[in-house]
Amino acid sequence: MNRKAILALVTAALLTAPAFASSGSSSKPLTGTYPIVLSHGLFGWGDNSGGVISIINYWGGMDTYLRDQGATVFAPSKSAANSNEVRGQQLKTLILNYAAANNYTGKFHILGHSQGGLDSRYAVSNLGLSSRVSTLTTLNTPHYGSPIADIVKSVLPGWIQPFVAVVIETLVKVVYGGTNQQNALAALASLSKEGLVTFNSATPNNSGVKYFSYGSSITIPDLIQHPLMGILHPACAAGGLFQGQGLTNDGLVPLTSQKWGTWKGGPSYGIFTTGIDHLQASNTLKSGNLWYDVEGHFLNVAKNMKSNQ
Repeated sequence: MNRKAILALVTAALLTAPAFASSGSSSKPLTGTYPIVLSHGLFGWGDNSGGVISIINYWGGMDTYLRDQGATVFAPSKSAANSNEVRGQQLKTLILNYAAANNYTGKFHILGHSQGGLDSRYAVSNLGLSSRVSTLTTLNTPHYGSPIADIVKSVLPGWIQPFVAVVIETLVKVVYGGTNQQNALAALASLSKEGLVTFNSATPNNSGVKYFSYGSSITIPDLIQHPLMGILHPACAAGGLFQGQGLTNDGLVPLTSQKWGTWKGGPSYGIFTTGIDHLQASNTLKSGNLWYDVEGHFLNVAKNMKSNQ
């Protein structure tokens, strides 16, 4: 074969290879990303939840959106109300079962909203899941505690707390269905400032995992844009000020408490939006769609995962 023929074959190979690589779904921005695990927060639910709550999507369709962008997404259901430790064990089991069922031996990205960031940290640092996790990203997670949890603990007398817990746990079983164990008092303790001091000392970051955090806050607690979190915002601000966490919060979590690992900030929004609250950050009940570009924000979060795997 002469030199011209060889050159022609090499040129043809170079021209056709990119076309083949970009065919099908490979043009999607999240193609090639490790599977993304969505870890829900307190009173949250997932794809495998039972009860009437399963009619609604916790992530407001963002799991489906990320799949449409080329990612593999797993959004499991853990106990709606329990400690970081119990939920962390459940999360580990769910991830490993999912990997086995799909014959997948690689790593995952985890995105944890609210308490979902804490149980994810526990599973990675204390339950040996670090070898299967590339990045751990938290979203509005109370890494240093939520003043609301401390207020509830201080307002409710000790003698009545078990009774309130039974009512909450019974309601959760009815609404959520399933067989997951519920423990409202353990969840409350896990989200308090004191509880997080103990938790953080026992749950250091793993050097083999990259940690990122995103968060948000309410600028004006109006009840039109923030019908629930706007009510809680003043109490969270007062509690945050008392606990040295600052006034700025998302209705449940001070902004200073949301920062862990590499802080990435929050979503951008228009001048008529009065901040992004705790539920809007995860688009729970599609509460964020009217106020900011939810899809763009989740896509940026996932792109950061991909670029760091």
